[in-house]
Amino acid sequence: MRLLIAGIVMLLACCIGMGASAAPAVTARDLPPGLQIPYAARPGPNFDVDRATEAYLSLLTPEQRAMSDAYFEGGYWLQLFAFVYGLAVAALLLWGGVSVRLREIARRISARPWLTTWGYGVLFVLASFVLNLPWAIYADFVREHRYGLATQDFGGWFGDALKMLLVNAIVLPPLLILIYAALRRAGARWWIWASGIGFAFALFAMMLAPVYVEPLFNDYKPLRGGAVRAAVLSLARANQIPTGQVVEFDASRQTTRISANVAGFAGTTRVALNDNLLDKTSLPEIKAVLGHEMGHYVLNHGLRGAVYLSLLLAFGLWFTHRLFDMTLARWGARLRLQGRADPAALPLALAILSLFMLVATPVANTIVRQMEAEADAFGLDAAREPNGFAMASMRLSTYRKIHPGPLEEILFYDHPSGYARVHGSMIWLKENQNNPTANAELPAAAK
Repeated sequence: MRLLIAGIVMLLACCIGMGASAAPAVTARDLPPGLQIPYAARPGPNFDVDRATEAYLSLLTPEQRAMSDAYFEGGYWLQLFAFVYGLAVAALLLWGGVSVRLREIARRISARPWLTTWGYGVLFVLASFVLNLPWAIYADFVREHRYGLATQDFGGWFGDALKMLLVNAIVLPPLLILIYAALRRAGARWWIWASGIGFAFALFAMMLAPVYVEPLFNDYKPLRGGAVRAAVLSLARANQIPTGQVVEFDASRQTTRISANVAGFAGTTRVALNDNLLDKTSLPEIKAVLGHEMGHYVLNHGLRGAVYLSLLLAFGLWFTHRLFDMTLARWGARLRLQGRADPAALPLALAILSLFMLVATPVANTIVRQMEAEADAFGLDAAREPNGFAMASMRLSTYRKIHPGPLEEILFYDHPSGYARVHGSMIWLKENQNNPTANAELPAAAK
């Protein structure tokens, strides 16, 4: 353990220096602020969807496109390496006897099963945080700075990581108590009960996260007055979305990305725009992005997504159940595990579940990508800002590979590609050539 801690300390020192020196200038990756409408995207009798799409794609310089492709394609390998790293952590917890020792410490707290599970859950969250910290530093801090997508220094990033640790230490042990109660009482059908618990937890998190969790990481305040607020409120009212909580938040303290969201459930709905979106983009872009997000609300994607992904999780838990019992029968005695209801076996169950989720990644991506495509179509009809949406899509394409192959998109994309979004915007514009933004007078540079 001392060697592990020493290694982490050395890695922290190394990563602080890397984060400070490896980041390229943000302006080398970002597109300039404001709306840019290529001349080929102007309405007219000879309007051509493909030519307009290519004109938008050409807004990225070859250097920006290469950087975007490198970052996004590197993410493919990152998923695999994260899985392998997780297996190594699980092996250390199991074969190193760490998980069994955590269980014994928890039993000293109380012999009651639910209190033992709670104690183990807290200790497991702490141990997992320490063991996964080197990977998190590279994936979430060093690499993000290297590509100019992060703005926090290491102290700020680590402070947020500690806040998330606190949230996990509070929330996950009660969830484990419920799941292990199902393991003890439902026998071989525990996975069915665990699936229902997972679905209920997802709804609970959707309802409480915007109120109690997200404000731990960012400051949320009423949306600044002016044309943006008037447009957002009008768009919300037109689509029967509550306007009581329209806020902005300071995402620029962590990232250079633009974003917005409509979050919440059962009375906690909130419309939130990040300050990068407000400061870097134009009103047509903001309206287009908010039209998309409001599509998620109107089309009930929060609940639908929870249902679909919970069904996928149910298959994963069934898969885990089948391999879990087989593995325990073969290795359980050697690892000093006392059956499926033993909390010390949790790393084994999570390793099996992570294998299923890795293989099922294309299915999960397709579920989410389909809902995102529906929100795209809704947003175009609601906001009527095709060039705004095309421009916002190009900004996102500075860190998402813009034109993947068909199989690549199915396997790795949980959103439509930048090409698909720009092309869809231009199809909409071809059928709605009276669009006021597209017909507005363009600066000479845009022509």
